[in-house]
Amino acid sequence: MEKINNLKYADLHPKEVRQLIREGKIDWNTSGMCAGYAQANLVILPKNLAYDFLLFAQRNPKSCPVLEVGDAGSKSLKYIASGADISADLPRYRIYEKGVLTGEYTDVGRFWRDDLVSFLIGCSFSFESALLEAGVTVRHIEEGKNVPMYMTDIDCIPAGKFSGKMVVSMRPIPYNQIVKAVTVTASMPRVHGSPIHIGNPSEIGIKDLNKPEFGDSVTINKREEPVFWCCGVTPQSVMMNSKPDFVITHAPGHMFITDIKNTDLKD
Repeated sequence: MEKINNLKYADLHPKEVRQLIREGKIDWNTSGMCAGYAQANLVILPKNLAYDFLLFAQRNPKSCPVLEVGDAGSKSLKYIASGADISADLPRYRIYEKGVLTGEYTDVGRFWRDDLVSFLIGCSFSFESALLEAGVTVRHIEEGKNVPMYMTDIDCIPAGKFSGKMVVSMRPIPYNQIVKAVTVTASMPRVHGSPIHIGNPSEIGIKDLNKPEFGDSVTINKREEPVFWCCGVTPQSVMMNSKPDFVITHAPGHMFITDIKNTDLKD
């Protein structure tokens, strides 16, 4: 796999990167881009399912911390990004129909409907710049990869039509940096906050760290522990389990970059 150097986009403003994405010049994962700015997961649902999903997010705030909910039928946002087009400003999207992944696209404008409601959900990529500033290693950025993400055996709290298993992201952290990593991320609950688990992956139903369900495997060195955070790909697990007729999501790791600073999301 060719190594991607996203750090060359670290100093760009989100509007600049969103424009590059809209023009088709960036179609890969966004980890490390626009340092200091919050990134967001995306779920787009028909209006008749929006209340159930909002209730699901409220009951599962570590997995689904909501940053903004769009108006029905609108591709724009009012608070977290001016001038955005939610159907074109993510590098890659996925469409699920009755729980089945039916396609991956760089633009979903052709599928847009007047009844669609967009949910922007906090992303752990947002706290990675804070980890780096604190001197904590972030392995997938070092290796130019997408963060590894895993299905767990942890049940989310169901709401209405929606239920399913939690998805987590993993970052190997040196023993002497674990406390710092927990402290840094705990201060940012709107982007998943503190880890959900540290150490033995089998305790949360993960069989093989070298085989993530989403993203890429990364190197885990001696004297490092795998540290797991709740992940905004959880809604995709839920959609596959709950099987609504039609849902648009981001492709794992391919986030919406907001105009909101990470510091504005601290507790």
